[in-house]
Amino acid sequence: MEVNEALINKLAHLSKLSFSQEEQLEFRDDLEKMIGFVEKLNELDLKDVAPLMHMSEEINVLRDDQVKGSITREEALLNAPATDGVFFKVPKVIRK
Repeated sequence: MEVNEALINKLAHLSKLSFSQEEQLEFRDDLEKMIGFVEKLNELDLKDVAPLMHMSEEINVLRDDQVKGSITREEALLNAPATDGVFFKVPKVIRK
């Protein structure tokens, strides 16, 4: 696959990024290295290799849930920068 300025501009447009001329050259070099690596992997004969589903022989190795106590509302509000005594106060983020 050829990495050219048109491809870099298309990728920049799709990702809503903008690159300087120097960054485009750097991006081009990195992209060529990545594509070269994938092309090298495609040379491998993997027809007899089973797909890897898990990184180990163990499946669903999870710890047991433990019921623990929690803090009271008053203790939680002690660290709040702003509170009305019952709830945390936060800056308004939705505008109409």
